Amino acid sequence: MTSDYDYDYAPPRRRKRRPVRKVLAVLAALLAVAIVIGGSYVFYLANVFDNNSQKIENAFPENRVSKVAGDGSKNILLMGTDADGGSGEGENLAGVPNGGRTDTMMLVHVPENRDKVYVMSIMRDTWTTIPGYGEHKINSAMAFGGTPLVVETIETLFNARIDHVASVDFAGFRSLTDALGGVEIDNPAAFQITGGNGESFPEGVQTLDGESALNFVRERKSFTNGDYQRVANQQLFVKALVSEILSPTTLANPLRMSGVVSEFSPYISVDSEFSGPAAAFLGASLWKVRGNDIEMFTLPSLGTGMSADGQSIVLKDEAAIAEISEAMSNGSMADYLASAS
Repeated sequence: MTSDYDYDYAPPRRRKRRPVRKVLAVLAALLAVAIVIGGSYVFYLANVFDNNSQKIENAFPENRVSKVAGDGSKNILLMGTDADGGSGEGENLAGVPNGGRTDTMMLVHVPENRDKVYVMSIMRDTWTTIPGYGEHKINSAMAFGGTPLVVETIETLFNARIDHVASVDFAGFRSLTDALGGVEIDNPAAFQITGGNGESFPEGVQTLDGESALNFVRERKSFTNGDYQRVANQQLFVKALVSEILSPTTLANPLRMSGVVSEFSPYISVDSEFSGPAAAFLGASLWKVRGNDIEMFTLPSLGTGMSADGQSIVLKDEAAIAEISEAMSNGSMADYLASAS
C-alpha cells in the first residue's frame, strides 16, 4: 500500500518583508536628514538675527520683580521708535543704539501653555509713577533713566517681571513689508495723512507696500481721537503682518523666511539674553499659534485729563491694571478679555 502523501513536499516559505523594512529605513534616514537640515536652517536664521540686530546693554534694573518659581510664561516689553520722525518727534530715546524717538509701547504676554499671544498697547501719555522721579507720563521713563527705568516702571505698574526687551525702529516695517511682497489689511475708516506725500487710505481691504505701511502706522493728526486711533491702526497692521509671516506661504519658503529675518533684524535692538537661539526656541514653542491666536488690546484708562503742570495726560485705570496683573500671573488672560469686552 502506497501513501498519497509526498514526504518530499515542503510548504512554501513565508516571504520576508525586507522591502518594508527598507522603506522604513529610507523614511527614517530622510526624516533624520530633514531634521538636520531644518536644524541647520534655524541655526542659520538665528545667526543672521544675531549678526544684524543690536544689543541693548544693561537693559534691566537692579531692583526687579521676582519671577514665580515654575512660571513658564514670558513677558516681552516691545518699544517702537521712529528715527525718521513721526508722532514721537522731539522725544529722544536714550539707552537704545542709534537713538530714535519714543512712539509706541507694547507688553507682549506669552502664556505658559503657548496657545495664544497677548499684545497690550500702553498709551504713551499714561500718567503713572516713574520710580525715583514721581508722577510723569510713562514714556518719560526713557528720558530719565533709559531702558532699565522703563523696565522698572512697567514691572512696578503690573507687578510682573519683564523677561525680554525689544526696541523696533518703524523703518523696519517698511523693509519687512516689502520683503513679504506687501501686507493686506482691512482698514475700518478712510483717512488721508497730513504730511509727507498726503497718501490716502480708503476704507476696506487693501494691500500696503513698505512706504504705505509706514504712513499707515505713523499717522495720528488726521483723527479726532489722535493717538488712540494711531494705536488701533498699529495693532491692526501688526496683526496682519504677523499673520502673513506665520502663513504657510512664508514658513514653507526658506528664501522668503530668510529675507524676512535679513530685512527686519537690522532695525531691532534686544537685551543681551534675547539671542537668536533664544528667539528661535521661543518661536518653536509657539508652533501652533497663527494670526487669529494673537489677541491685541489697549490698556484700559479712565479717559484723558490735565496734569498739575498743564500736560495732557491719560488717566490710568488702577482696577483694570490689577485685573490684568492677576490674569498674567495665573494664566487667565482669555477670561479677563472676555469679561472686559
